[in-house]
Amino acid sequence: MQHRKPPCSPIDPSRRHLLVNGVSVAAGTLIGAGLPRAAAAASPQQPGRTPAPAPLQGNPTMSTTIVTKDGTQLYYKDWGAGQPIVFSHGWPLNSDSWEAQMLFLAAKGYRCVAHDRRGHGRSSQPWAGHEMDTYADDLATVMDKLDLRNAVMVGFSTGGGEVARYIGRHGTKRVAGAALISAVPPLMLKTAANPGGLPMDVFDGIRAGELANRAQLYKDIASGPFFGFNRPGAKASQGLIDSFWAQGMQAGHKATYDCIKAFSETDFTADLKKFDVPTLIVHGDDDQIVPIDASGRAAAKLVKGSTLIVYPGAPHGLADTHKDKLNADLLAFVQKLRA
Repeated sequence: MQHRKPPCSPIDPSRRHLLVNGVSVAAGTLIGAGLPRAAAAASPQQPGRTPAPAPLQGNPTMSTTIVTKDGTQLYYKDWGAGQPIVFSHGWPLNSDSWEAQMLFLAAKGYRCVAHDRRGHGRSSQPWAGHEMDTYADDLATVMDKLDLRNAVMVGFSTGGGEVARYIGRHGTKRVAGAALISAVPPLMLKTAANPGGLPMDVFDGIRAGELANRAQLYKDIASGPFFGFNRPGAKASQGLIDSFWAQGMQAGHKATYDCIKAFSETDFTADLKKFDVPTLIVHGDDDQIVPIDASGRAAAKLVKGSTLIVYPGAPHGLADTHKDKLNADLLAFVQKLRA
């Protein structure tokens, strides 16, 4: 009987290595550390033999994930060297949203670290833990596993709440300073004690949009209030809209849905009162997502000795629309901490 040749043979391990690395590069998942250069052909000096890959650039033992106590894998970036600056991102984004600040500050001699929050970006997608206490504990795991000391913590929007809750739960023994950028503290939700907040209907509407068609919801937010592109005379950037949408869709549906409650209903008043390090608060006075009076200005009153910088006409997404100004203000802040 004639034996038929199998339709395909097992993938050679070296070719599998090349395939995996190729897919990783295309997906943009390996950032910061150099990739091994695999030879495409045998060396002319040694016919038939494939040279070993060149060594990784930088630290070849550096991992890009950290595992929390409940087994969640957190993806992180670690760029540059020097005093650590640790970034926490907003909803429904990931650490890519900080790339302008990280590139700028790493080039100025700082170590810039940012993780993808659980359920977001390239981190794993557990069913549970999408609330501020766990977010803060995950951030503490990043700080501890990387042994970050004398760090400047920078939080945008939901990430500002994450930073506030971190300080509230874990203190400032590893922290030299904090910066809250378009941040949600002290409380977004309108209550009897917080009459300047937003009514629950607003957040119920976001949840309804998540369930109905979150892909369209993210496009609507990005093309409208997030970057202020809905204002008269505004020139929309399709690139920023697409980037916001892509980051949002990379996150898990359960994570982004639960996070709405976390960023809107968590009261950070007690956390802000525990701040005992220099604190910079930056907010745009045309923020349609997190209105400045109930957030930036209110937070500045609670954090002793804080510095509030208001960007006239700036929207919520000022880390992109006003990135040059924010970069300069962050650099001045961290340089002052060194003095």
